[in-house]
Amino acid sequence: MLSYRLGVDDLADMRFACSPLLETATSLWALRRADKYTLHLPWVRRTRAALEAASGLDRELLGELTVRGSGWIPDFVTPRPDSPLPEVGDELRRVRATPPSKALADVRAAYAGRELPPRLAELAVDPRGLRDAVADVVEAYWQLALAPHWPRMRAVLEADMVWRARLLAREGAAALLTSLDPTAVWRGGELTLFVHRDLHLGASVDGRGFWLVPTLFAQHAISPVGPTEPPTIAYPARGVGTLWEARPPRPPGALASLVGAPKAALLVSLDGPASTTELARRLSVTPSAVSHHLSVLHRTGLVSRARAGRVVLYARTGVGDALASPEELSPSPPLP
Repeated sequence: MLSYRLGVDDLADMRFACSPLLETATSLWALRRADKYTLHLPWVRRTRAALEAASGLDRELLGELTVRGSGWIPDFVTPRPDSPLPEVGDELRRVRATPPSKALADVRAAYAGRELPPRLAELAVDPRGLRDAVADVVEAYWQLALAPHWPRMRAVLEADMVWRARLLAREGAAALLTSLDPTAVWRGGELTLFVHRDLHLGASVDGRGFWLVPTLFAQHAISPVGPTEPPTIAYPARGVGTLWEARPPRPPGALASLVGAPKAALLVSLDGPASTTELARRLSVTPSAVSHHLSVLHRTGLVSRARAGRVVLYARTGVGDALASPEELSPSPPLP
């Protein structure tokens, strides 16, 4: 069980971020146990094939970064974001700047006193070499497995952050915090949730900052394991089911008759906040076509828009939701 005590100032300073390295590390879970990550099977198949064909990648070390059984990952591999939308290069520099003694301590903590597996045991005699080898393999794996898909993945993560921010504004901090995980409980200034059967940690945020990080590969909330680690909760992002979908959803026939098939297709696709680029990918059309129809939908009050970092995200309004929900569905032609 994990608990964080938050004061009024901590709640006021609560922030969201997404992390390329967190996605890189946690994606290893899907590769190891694909049967538990069916939504990611298209990515798993492609990535496994790419790993088999890759030369020079230390696959043994890569596999040992996640502990069998617990799934724990050394904390230094996933530094807490220091900005809402960090670049992977900045995060990798922080990994490479980790004190060697901390890198080794994090590896041993992840293995919880058990004997290290062969490749990590070999590297552990030189903590600096261990840190650098881990950073090298994580960077190589990022380039191979995550970088080609990152714009799409980041769009889903940004959409989740916008949705949570709206929940915070509409219903308050308690509603937001208890939405992070089914086990989350907020009572008396303390957030409690189940992270892992072997993790029992209570800590006070105490002005250190409290970051909420959506992730695509976690199936429940996760957190750094050390009591001195910066207070952070990574939680399952909304909209993961749209990540690898190949075909656009079909709009209701009545809606297509009312607003036209192109705009109907956009409304149905907006089951969560999304950018113009992401919608164009889902519908296999150009961003300019999407932008034109979104402008009309925005002017008529069927979609809203909000900026998240470098992108503008669109979402259905209440009226848009009502129009996009009829039961009768029919195929629609593509956007012009």
